[in-house]
Amino acid sequence: MNAAVATSVFAVFMVATVALGLLALRGRGKGGGLAEWSVGGRSLGPVFIWVLMAGEGYTSFSYLGAAGWGYNYGAPVLYVVAYMSCGYAIGYVVGPMLWAYARRHGLVGITDMVAHRFGRPWLGAVVAVLATVFLLPYIQLQITGMGVVLSVISYGAVSLNWAYFVAFAVTTGFVVVSGLRGSAWVSVLKDVLVIATLGFLAFSVPLHYFDGYGPFLDRLVTEKGEWLTLPGHGGGGGDGGGSGFGELWFISTTFLNSLTVVIFPTTVAGYLGARSADALRRNAMYLPAYNVLLFVPMLLGLAALFVVPGLTGTESNLALFKLVVDALPAWAVGLVGVAAALSSIVPMAVFMLVIGTMWGRSVLSLVPRFAERQKSAAQVVVVVAGSLALLLTYTAPNTLVRLSLISYEGMAQLLPMVLLALVWRRLTFRGAFSGLIVGVAVVCALVFTGNDPVGGVNAGLVALAANLAVALAVTLAGPRDADPRPDAEVLAHDPVGEEDESLDAAPAARSASDHRV
Repeated sequence: MNAAVATSVFAVFMVATVALGLLALRGRGKGGGLAEWSVGGRSLGPVFIWVLMAGEGYTSFSYLGAAGWGYNYGAPVLYVVAYMSCGYAIGYVVGPMLWAYARRHGLVGITDMVAHRFGRPWLGAVVAVLATVFLLPYIQLQITGMGVVLSVISYGAVSLNWAYFVAFAVTTGFVVVSGLRGSAWVSVLKDVLVIATLGFLAFSVPLHYFDGYGPFLDRLVTEKGEWLTLPGHGGGGGDGGGSGFGELWFISTTFLNSLTVVIFPTTVAGYLGARSADALRRNAMYLPAYNVLLFVPMLLGLAALFVVPGLTGTESNLALFKLVVDALPAWAVGLVGVAAALSSIVPMAVFMLVIGTMWGRSVLSLVPRFAERQKSAAQVVVVVAGSLALLLTYTAPNTLVRLSLISYEGMAQLLPMVLLALVWRRLTFRGAFSGLIVGVAVVCALVFTGNDPVGGVNAGLVALAANLAVALAVTLAGPRDADPRPDAEVLAHDPVGEEDESLDAAPAARSASDHRV
């Protein structure tokens, strides 16, 4: 009976999710061209941008991984709150710069920006392929996360294999048709449910199991004090075999991730969908408030130490849901499951959308037959990317899991080419490309040989330092790029004080990024 009730609640909301995503196109004809599909026609207001970017940051990790990290390690999980908050502060400056640059030149993503900055279309294709390698594991992780949630809240009635397929089908069902705008609409539903369910759990779980926060926190400090300070449960790493999540790791990871998140392709998609630069500035000020919600699954992971002790391996990621299934009636379990599932669907939709956009605009457009059909090509790539992630989830899940180890640290190696190049004209193509090759090679070598962190420092930051050193050395020692374009054409700047209308792309540039199908 419990399985039927929870699964029915889940099914109703999944149908509503697809319907809501498709309704996003109401009154917009056939959905327009690539710019309308991939960046919402650059017309999303502050509310939609807020819920969309909050949705990208609040994934299935927030329900599963955050609780699991809290259960296994404790304090180190706070790096998520730290880097996201710092990233929003950096985004206050970077977001409007990238928005203005893309709007002025009719661009729809970071691959476009790289190709335009260095005047080499093929470079955009190279970056698209590299970024896809780093992004594809996130699709698989969201499929897996939603599958686990559905299986657990159905009390085992729905198998993992069917749950994985539901995750893929629901997301593909609306993102192919409605693009970024559909994801923004679904984000509204997600945020309402996330705020309501986590707010309820924050009060009900401590009350149900510990008679309130006082007894719970007193027991936590007395019995699990190791979890409350860095490096958390497991010690400082090194030869002792501990977690390695000490102060140096925390600082270096927060620093690296806060820089990387502002040029992450999914974040940039949110930037470019904004109606104005001011909407992004307001968004950067309000988004940190959403991080308060992250404390709830972290805290519930610590509560699970006393309620369901002894969880090991991947089971620890279910710490929160074991409390939910044990303490709540079936209909409430279904609602929490829906909130967690939508926290997988929204970021997964944007990941798929971004991969499709990069390939449709920067890779397949190099083939003459696809040059005038960028949107339809991008939609096909969305289905292919999602299907590939689903197939690998079934057949070789460890392949993408291993790639996920370098996803964020690998994406960080694009920082000089994407961000530094847009503010420093002297950076040459040879320098940026050489640095990228070195950075990716170093991070792969360190991570896949088990040397992350390195002496307590995040391996991605070590690789980025090597990347920058090579990029600067090659740039300063070699010849300047022969680029006759003025600085205003290749560099980005914060459009503060400028009227939005003055940043409209030239008709020719707009039409290039907005092919009709």
